[in-house]
Amino acid sequence: MSVPPLKLYNTLTREREIFSPLDEKNVRLYVCGPTVYDYAHIGNARPLIVFDVLYRLLREKYGSDHVTYVRNITDVDDKINARAAERGVSIRELTEETNRVFQEDVAALGCLPPDVQPRATEHIAEMIAMIERLIANGHAYAADGHVLFDTPSMKDYGQLSRRPLEDMIAGARVEVAPYKKGEMDFVLWKPSKDNEPGWESPWGRGRPGWHIECSAMSHKHLGEVFDIHGGGIDLVFPHHENEIAQTRCAFGHEIMARVWMHNGFLQVEGEKMSKSLGNFVTIHELLHEDKFGGRSWRGEVLRLAMLRTHYRQPIDWTVKALEESEKVLQRWYALLREKKPETGGALAEPFIEALCDDLNTPRAFAELHQLAAAGEAGKLARAAGLLGLLQDDPASWEAKLAIEVDAAAVEKLVAERLAARKAKNFAESDRLRDLLTEMGVKVMDGKDKQTGELITTWEVAG
Repeated sequence: MSVPPLKLYNTLTREREIFSPLDEKNVRLYVCGPTVYDYAHIGNARPLIVFDVLYRLLREKYGSDHVTYVRNITDVDDKINARAAERGVSIRELTEETNRVFQEDVAALGCLPPDVQPRATEHIAEMIAMIERLIANGHAYAADGHVLFDTPSMKDYGQLSRRPLEDMIAGARVEVAPYKKGEMDFVLWKPSKDNEPGWESPWGRGRPGWHIECSAMSHKHLGEVFDIHGGGIDLVFPHHENEIAQTRCAFGHEIMARVWMHNGFLQVEGEKMSKSLGNFVTIHELLHEDKFGGRSWRGEVLRLAMLRTHYRQPIDWTVKALEESEKVLQRWYALLREKKPETGGALAEPFIEALCDDLNTPRAFAELHQLAAAGEAGKLARAAGLLGLLQDDPASWEAKLAIEVDAAAVEKLVAERLAARKAKNFAESDRLRDLLTEMGVKVMDGKDKQTGELITTWEVAG
């Protein structure tokens, strides 16, 4: 079965459009990556997972050798400078360690590595060249060691966010500075102090502004105009708006990327995530610590929980959603263990149609549940694999689950329940059975063949 037409919502036009790449032999996707000053939080995981699904779908449709996915690493930034000073470590030490953890965490989420992961510090020459081009084209100016983009020089600035000037000024947290011609002008290059990272340039020793980094890296690896640019909804303004301005004005095109895609916001247990509320949680903590729900979670559980909500909608990150996602995976892995399906094969048509409808993962999951209910293990594995799920060996999955169960706590509850059964306290016996079920444990009652005494055994529920 051929993959149906792919429809994507384009933030630039505010419409769902049939996607048609510039070159089917080289479909090009750019997504804003991490600023490596701290561990990525769970909100950062959403674009990683969403655009990994898009990457997988594009590879399915056009061929794995015909898609180029670029996700950058920002390793020069004022936040990095401040955090390194706060910890008393070098900037290089901070960024290397943070990036190492990021790469491990994103792999645990089941994300394929991008084709290119450019680092900002390795593209300074490209940034300087683009800034020089903007100055030559009359869209930027040097002042007091800085170079700024001359926003009024671009007549249709603001086409992506479509916000009134007053809102843009507020959203950009405009810095008042005597060297700026206009209050909306933003920094392309700024001077560096002796204790700050810096590179020699025509305007003195300095470092790039944030926005020019992505413009230079996307241009270097994808060209002056490419197919899709993605990121979180919080990046629409000012970051993506300014990327468009820089790239278009540098090269004279009407567009930078043909399609702009943005995932929605994430909140935690019904509240905005913030350190002040104590609900700030990182991907690393979810994977390795007992901070959220009193336990750690496997990457596939986090991935499934994230994809149950359509990518453009807000998502409420809850313990309940993780528990439900884990139970779904347990059932699916149990089916694969039982049926032992062969790999490969055609994708179920309703599933791929759902995914091609602007990555409608909730509808796609409804189709997966239908396949599981029908015992179609092979089709289930094939479709789930396109979402980056059911990638573990079923026996290995269950073995890991058994390890995660607190065996001592289970044995204690099983003993208490056996005592209740012997005392014919069936209400207490039922209560303890329900408690064990919630822990993911299946209890089996019987009698000792030799003595006839009541016995209870247990296993991790499948």
